[in-house]
Amino acid sequence: MNQDHGQDHGREDRFGSNPDEAEATRRDAGDAESSRASRGWWDRNADEYQHDHGSFLGDDRFVWGPEGLDEAEAGLLGPAAGLKGLDVLEIGAGAAQCSRWLAARGARPVALDLSHRQLQHALRIGGEVPLVEADAGALPFRDGSFDLACSAYGAVPFVADPVRVFREVRRVLRPGGRWVFSVTHPIRWAFPDEPGPEGLSVAASYFDRTPYVEQDAEGRAVYVEHHRTLGDRVRDVVAGGFRLLDLVEPEWPAWNGQEWGGWSPLRGNLIPGTAIFVCERED
Repeated sequence: MNQDHGQDHGREDRFGSNPDEAEATRRDAGDAESSRASRGWWDRNADEYQHDHGSFLGDDRFVWGPEGLDEAEAGLLGPAAGLKGLDVLEIGAGAAQCSRWLAARGARPVALDLSHRQLQHALRIGGEVPLVEADAGALPFRDGSFDLACSAYGAVPFVADPVRVFREVRRVLRPGGRWVFSVTHPIRWAFPDEPGPEGLSVAASYFDRTPYVEQDAEGRAVYVEHHRTLGDRVRDVVAGGFRLLDLVEPEWPAWNGQEWGGWSPLRGNLIPGTAIFVCERED
């Protein structure tokens, strides 16, 4: 997610970091390379991620980002009472925590993730949510299969062609279906990925869209993240066939004292860390 762009990068997981030895660089990375890197990285790091962050995420909680904004409070998917009976697709579901929250409110969620190991953690936690291992850019569902789609830091920051993903989401949604996703706030691209004061000084161009890549000794990408400006994200949403209903930038709450990768109370009180796009299918 949020990058340090050629400086000492604490590699980001879904909301946080888990450093491994790899060469950090900035270079092009296409769909196939990005997908391969993401699958491998999550399969290798899912255990540590769930161990480190599982207590924050809970087993059946819907959290939009490191700030701790909870869907039960935010209501970005619509009124909780209105979720009953809806077919919902969660993209980049990890261990399916959000899908369990949806199921508890009467929805019929399907949890999709690229990583086999993440879905094994979903099985470990348990529940009746169907699990699907697939790429967000090629959803294995019929047209008009879902009423709602959502993603909390899943897939979108890691794909080279987000419009392709959005068009796939639109395809599997029914008319009027809502698509809500959260990503690292684009402004974070310009700042070092550090939770302390060193993370408050601009260190890179916000307008440089060159992907952040970590690669092994043979030059194979092991982690890839793609930057889009805020304007790019809006244009991608529209190009994908959606109407933007809202753009939410959660403020850091007083109760949240934890540091998670480059997120912290210090930074969160000064600059946004998460952007949540609330979209509706254009018909």
